[in-house]
Amino acid sequence: MPEANPKALDASELAALKPEDTKFSDLGIIKPLCDACDQLKFKHPTEIQKESIPWALEGRDIIGLAQTGSGKTAAFALPILQKLWDNPQSLFACVMAPTRELAYQISETFESLGALIGVKSAVIVGGMDMMSQSITLSKRPHIIVCTPGRLQDHLENTKGFSLRNLKYLVMDEADRLLDMDFGPKIDQILKVIPRERNTFLFSATMTTKVQKLQRASLNNPVKVEVSAKYSTVSTLLQYMLFFPLKHKDCYMVYLLNELAGNSTIIFTRTCSDAQKIAVMLRNLGFPAIPLHGQMAQSKRLGALNKFKAGNRNILVATDVASRGLDIPAVDIVVNYDVPQTSKDYIHRVGRTARAGRSGKSITFVTQYDVELIQRVEKDLGRKLDQYPLEKDEVMMLQERVNEAQRIATIELKEKGGDSKSGKRGRGGNDDDDQDRDDDVVQAGNRKFNNNKKGGKMNKRRR
Repeated sequence: MPEANPKALDASELAALKPEDTKFSDLGIIKPLCDACDQLKFKHPTEIQKESIPWALEGRDIIGLAQTGSGKTAAFALPILQKLWDNPQSLFACVMAPTRELAYQISETFESLGALIGVKSAVIVGGMDMMSQSITLSKRPHIIVCTPGRLQDHLENTKGFSLRNLKYLVMDEADRLLDMDFGPKIDQILKVIPRERNTFLFSATMTTKVQKLQRASLNNPVKVEVSAKYSTVSTLLQYMLFFPLKHKDCYMVYLLNELAGNSTIIFTRTCSDAQKIAVMLRNLGFPAIPLHGQMAQSKRLGALNKFKAGNRNILVATDVASRGLDIPAVDIVVNYDVPQTSKDYIHRVGRTARAGRSGKSITFVTQYDVELIQRVEKDLGRKLDQYPLEKDEVMMLQERVNEAQRIATIELKEKGGDSKSGKRGRGGNDDDDQDRDDDVVQAGNRKFNNNKKGGKMNKRRR
């Protein structure tokens, strides 16, 4: 028998509590889920959880706006699991995410929080075998976590599968979903799922596209906003390094030497850069591993798991890793390329300094990036500090770095290169190849924006 739900404190009572005194039970969360939160070391609700969970438990649609690393996943997972406890049903909720990695992470959160009540979750994303996914769906899990393209594929082609009894729809990282042109797929999905449902839309920013999606899919929603449009956490130290483009790799190697032993993510704009840098760093003895959208899905998950487990402490990634992924204890984020937008900057540096921990971000700025970094600084409302180092010491590494670059280029040519393959997604009709995580789009931007400079960066792409 489901136990009676605890009475949540009203808004004024919650507001009177200090963050460190607030408990999940104060929000109306039942004991089995509170126990699961304790096991996962979720000690106190975050601001977005505190603001949105009581409304969600009342049955309201939610628009949640919060900075990255603020606990959005639990903010929608806990009320859904509680309603599932009250009314057990298969195919109860569907969560749409922009990237495959984020979908797997959300599924893990659902299964961890719902472990004590026996929740089963299925991940339905591109790059994986359609038939095995169809078998998984036939077992009728409670929660589906998916990318929109692959879900639409199954709705059209998998016999006996439908979401006609769906009770909850969640669109996580909605701004990114729409930036990646998933809009038409989402529209098709909205047409075949019940109108009588609860919808949660979570996003870091409220763009015009998100506002349009909100009007189309939500019914009298409550808007919960707990962050400014552009913000980073106070525990994050943010630096920049300014140098000529030709010395970029040399500065990176010097920095990694100085910061040896730290868990580090290096963000690049293109897949080929991520692949080449990882190979170059390995030739210099650094435990680096690449992660980008042109790798097979199994390799992407393998790379992420090795980094999470600490087997490799340098992850060289495109923006596939910049949104939503909760990787514990990332010490340093290096922006090898200045992000194209302030929003991308926020999400990249948000991989560190999470859940109250401190962290450090360092952005590389060349003579071609001045306008981009000024735009970021303007939106942040602050100037980035110059990272202290000795230029002469950096230049002493140039010869070794040049040799490592040469070896990496030869290795990638001999392999025929994952980085050159335009194909991705193995197994099945990959109608949602859009969950390439902006890599192709970013590569296109790179060519357009930087073709004037020629030389090193253009060679790297060829």
